[in-house]
Amino acid sequence: MSRIGALQLRDAVLDEGSFRSWDGPPLPVAARDEYRRELAEAAAATGLDEAVITGEGRVFGRRVAVVACEFDFLAGSIGVAAAERITTAVARATAERLPLLASPSSGGTRMQEGTVAFLQMVKIAAAVELHKRAHLPYLVYLRHPTTGGVFASWGSLGHITVAEPGALIGFLGPRVYEHLYGEPFPAGVQTAENLQRHGVIDAVIPLENLRATLDRALKVVADPPDPPPPEPERVPLPDVPAWDSVIASRRPDRPGVAQLLRNGATERVLLSGTGFGEAATTLLALARFGGQPAVVLGQQRVASTIGPAALREARRGMALAAGLKLPLVLVIDTAGPALSAEAEQGGLAGEIARCLAELVTLDTPTVSVLLGQGSGGPALAMVPADRVLAALHGWLAPLPPEGASAIVYRDVDHAAELAVAQGIRSADLLRDGIVDVIVPEFPDAADEPVEFTKRLSATIAGELHRLRSAPDDQRLNTRLARYRRIGLPEG
Repeated sequence: MSRIGALQLRDAVLDEGSFRSWDGPPLPVAARDEYRRELAEAAAATGLDEAVITGEGRVFGRRVAVVACEFDFLAGSIGVAAAERITTAVARATAERLPLLASPSSGGTRMQEGTVAFLQMVKIAAAVELHKRAHLPYLVYLRHPTTGGVFASWGSLGHITVAEPGALIGFLGPRVYEHLYGEPFPAGVQTAENLQRHGVIDAVIPLENLRATLDRALKVVADPPDPPPPEPERVPLPDVPAWDSVIASRRPDRPGVAQLLRNGATERVLLSGTGFGEAATTLLALARFGGQPAVVLGQQRVASTIGPAALREARRGMALAAGLKLPLVLVIDTAGPALSAEAEQGGLAGEIARCLAELVTLDTPTVSVLLGQGSGGPALAMVPADRVLAALHGWLAPLPPEGASAIVYRDVDHAAELAVAQGIRSADLLRDGIVDVIVPEFPDAADEPVEFTKRLSATIAGELHRLRSAPDDQRLNTRLARYRRIGLPEG
């Protein structure tokens, strides 16, 4: 396939005429005569003085830093001079607090410079990590081909990582593999599309769509929040029997997190796991609710149970929100944990524990939404937020009511009775201090999906706006005290 050049990438993404180069003359390095000739020939062929260009430009008026490889310059390989250029640019982007777009297209480290070139990946990775620790966006667009040490360092550290369609992306180049092992590398593995299916990258995006995607992402990760919309008027709520809510929550036409994003959010950017594999039971996205930016982490109600891969995806969402200093919105809608040998061997219990511990101590505003079924450990792992909302027919329980009946009565005939006794419905959760706000349904979200999701979105926006104004330490201490009190006698 044809390759996208560094200058083509730059011109496709940035506002016309906005690019300003940060590149000085390449750092002189000791080189044999043959290597010097190769460098001169590469410069003559490409019009560039190294395998990477760096600088700044604008994307719909926003300043962004750019680092892009040129594969036609010695296969985009990274030696000492190129690495120093990249590291200097990343550090400058950090100092000037700019979002950074990195676009590798490289065979890896420069063989002509040997092990010294190999070690350059350390300083690039360090600079990228410091950029991310400053809570600045690091966005990666992988171009064909990206392999070796470049993919195994700064090419794989993005907050968001997307790739061009059909791109060869992998750690070990297929030609190297064939020479080492005497057989071709399995077809279809080292492709952008396959890596998306396995959750390694977030999306596959043609170059012509990259600028618009980058704009949507920056509206969430870099632009300030807008004033929130008016919140829905609070209305008296009906006294709904617990079992009626359980039945309503299981309606196949009940709106889930995908409908919430589609009808109630803007600037939606879907990330890895969405639509592919076992991790697809968890949806991860960037979005704005009523002008309030957030990372969105939602259990997909089309999936019956949640396994360890989905919980690892959830933890990635938590880390992404913390890393970008964005609020996190969690949407709970699960029939419970996967009950299988694979789930046990995959560390299901440990993943639930880590989600639970990381969420309750997360250093960013959090809002949980009990949208439908809230059964078992995977639901609990996404509950302990600063604010917890519940749809009228949302519920939360250690087990589905049928499971509780099986334990207590050795049958499933007492499920409705146990639903009442365990206090699982939204009104009971509000009474017990587990839920803060109940979002009404008239009479059932499945009967008014668009109106309901817009009402829920406006409620989320109001909560996010209030939470952003609270100091971090105060917000965390309030959250920890809240969960310390649940279930204790008053007084």
